[in-house]
Amino acid sequence: MRVLITAAAAALALTACGGSDEPSSKRTPPAAQGAGLGAIKAYLLEHTERLKADTARLRTDAEAYYELAKGAGFDYAGLLKDKRAQVAAAVKRVQDDHVKANPSYEEMEGVVAGVPELADFDVILDAGGDKSDPRNAVPFSLETPAGRKFEQPGNFFALIETSAFGTEPRFTAKGVEPDLDGDGRVTFPEALPDADFLVAAARDFADNAAELDAAARTWQPSLQDAFTAVVVMTPTMSEYFGAWKNSRFVAGENAEEKGFVATSRLADIRDILGGIVLIYSNIEPSIAKADAAQAAQTETSLEDLHAFAARLFGEEQDGKRFNASDADTLGTEAQRNAEAIAGQVSQAAGRLGIALED
Repeated sequence: MRVLITAAAAALALTACGGSDEPSSKRTPPAAQGAGLGAIKAYLLEHTERLKADTARLRTDAEAYYELAKGAGFDYAGLLKDKRAQVAAAVKRVQDDHVKANPSYEEMEGVVAGVPELADFDVILDAGGDKSDPRNAVPFSLETPAGRKFEQPGNFFALIETSAFGTEPRFTAKGVEPDLDGDGRVTFPEALPDADFLVAAARDFADNAAELDAAARTWQPSLQDAFTAVVVMTPTMSEYFGAWKNSRFVAGENAEEKGFVATSRLADIRDILGGIVLIYSNIEPSIAKADAAQAAQTETSLEDLHAFAARLFGEEQDGKRFNASDADTLGTEAQRNAEAIAGQVSQAAGRLGIALED
């Protein structure tokens, strides 16, 4: 999600939120420093390094699965018959790798997706759709070792997840039931990925994660970046809750959403907000110089929103089943609070003379 925030819009947000009407000449200038921008970059690099390692491991395990399939001439029925236990273990490793990589990215998504200089990586790795949605489609195509081409197939997290967990038939082995435990039936998360597709996606995923790490190292954070990230990324709650509503965690077997099957979208919401809390805590000193009370209130509101998401995820982990109506109600509440927070930060940016980016 991207928004263009002009100086005029920031001023409007200031008025709408009941902020100060003091003349701009008396507002705190951009030189109101004190933001711990180095801490934001350190946080980002910690996570890009993690993601780089996680995707390298994923690639290694996808290569191992590919070699198993190649050794059987990609005869998946024969492969299951002869090496069922090995196949099951190989698929499980890839699935586990995906689950491990997920928070490595989600915890830093607020920075990556919220900073224009890095935002293209969010589209490629986590947010972009396939070619059926031209406005949000990823800017790449995938070519497999066998020479098959998948034009703008979707983001890498989705490609790996829907292949490894079997929720996208295009990315799974054809003509064979993925009964990995040999009990005569197939239950989630039993799956038999198309090895040719999976290894291509894993290779490119690892390459792009490494490119993000390199880009993050050259990125020099600014107050403009930090404020923009909070304002852009906080009011995205309705989108995330909508995906959760349509996922198997709420809709069960009737889920329309092919992704978000390995990790609940509530975990992603919690992790994304955790990163935003980190960003805000490092720009709060600048905001406090303009309005200490407002800075503290915004910090409390953001921490409360983060705690709200964490509580819901904890309840889900403990066995509570939410329904579609719950998801709508909770998403509306979260979105309302998120928009208020974004408005307050936009207001602060206007007072400090910080022009937010597109």
